[in-house]
Amino acid sequence: MTMTIYRWTGLAAAALLTITVGCSSNANIQAVKTEETPQQTAKPPTTTKPAPVTTVNPTPQPKPDTKPSKPVPEPVQEPKQPVMKQYYMNKNYFFKPISPDINKKAVLLTFDDGPKDKAIIESMLNTLDKHKAKAIFFVNGYRVKQHPELLKLIADRKQTIGNHSWDHIDLKKQSAAEVSKQLGDVQAIVKKITGISPKYFRPPFGSGGDAVKKEALRQGMLFMTWSNGSEDWLGKNKNKPDQVINNVMKQLAPGSNILMHELPWTAEALDILLTKMTSQGYVFINPDTIDITKK
Repeated sequence: MTMTIYRWTGLAAAALLTITVGCSSNANIQAVKTEETPQQTAKPPTTTKPAPVTTVNPTPQPKPDTKPSKPVPEPVQEPKQPVMKQYYMNKNYFFKPISPDINKKAVLLTFDDGPKDKAIIESMLNTLDKHKAKAIFFVNGYRVKQHPELLKLIADRKQTIGNHSWDHIDLKKQSAAEVSKQLGDVQAIVKKITGISPKYFRPPFGSGGDAVKKEALRQGMLFMTWSNGSEDWLGKNKNKPDQVINNVMKQLAPGSNILMHELPWTAEALDILLTKMTSQGYVFINPDTIDITKK
């Protein structure tokens, strides 16, 4: 069956809609034609292809000037030059120049039984720096264990660390195994803290003998006692810096190996003592310039 329906929209527009209905269960609806006046029906939106996008690189803006106009070169690491050896120690623990052109009026400064007191050590270090002097600080292992920061302070101030045994006992009375341990344990703890193993050994009380000398040599150290004792450790000189100065000066000679201790009256005496020595033409041996293989 075909039905034709006329529907009027508005005053002048007409649309003819033909609907064809089949007899089967499927229905086909076909829009034949639809016309409307332009005044009442908007035109369908026009699909406009987007204009091709042209990528334009923006003009680069200058970055803030956070660096110098000229590159700063990296610091050049100069290779560490070996220190020229100038002195050697004789059998009496005096230091002698290796060649005639080296000043023979030279002395070695040493301080035993530390590290134990920051104020005393800093006073000594400041005096040494003032006189451009180097020294050996002979340390005991048990004190290093108590005050590792003081050992590091001495090393950081470019002074030399020496081995004075772990417990400050008379090594001459000990077994070979105990002597080896007393020296070796100090070597190990100093190396752990400073990165450098001591090259100098002084036995407590100056008591060692051939067996201790041999063990020190085996562990890579020069065995020494002293040739000039300040006697700052004696009770009669306690709190008497002037007496410490007098004791050193009356024994002073070219090559003196001067024994002192980490004591408050020694720290107090040190500036005047070094001033007196330099006024007499003495210089201070840098331990790095000692040839520990020459005898």
